[in-house]
Amino acid sequence: MVKRYIAATAGLALLLLTGLGCEGGKKTNVYVVYTGGDWHRGKELIDQYRCGACHVIPGVRHANGLVGPPLLWWGRRTYIAGELPNSPENLVRWIRSPKSVEPGTAMPDLGLSDQEARDVAAYLYTLH
Repeated sequence: MVKRYIAATAGLALLLLTGLGCEGGKKTNVYVVYTGGDWHRGKELIDQYRCGACHVIPGVRHANGLVGPPLLWWGRRTYIAGELPNSPENLVRWIRSPKSVEPGTAMPDLGLSDQEARDVAAYLYTLH
């Protein structure tokens, strides 16, 4: 079981690294495979839900808030909210229901669907 997990993790890492080299460093569809989301739609949702009112988010207009942490280099981070290992499943969980992870967080529950959270996660993983 552990060997399968390691192999799957290594495969995802290789897929992600390979995707980063495509198209001259532009964001690619590898994030769809990694998260099950659409990063283009995620960027639109981040703008629509005004996540930038609280966070600095590269590539999103008017995303210069100082309430929450800046989301620069999200794809390089190890933990989510200092609580969960940074994985697609955990990030989707955090985006959908932050108080279930950290009850005292200021991050609101925005009512995003599972697919919308996957889309937002896909965009955040493009931030390297």
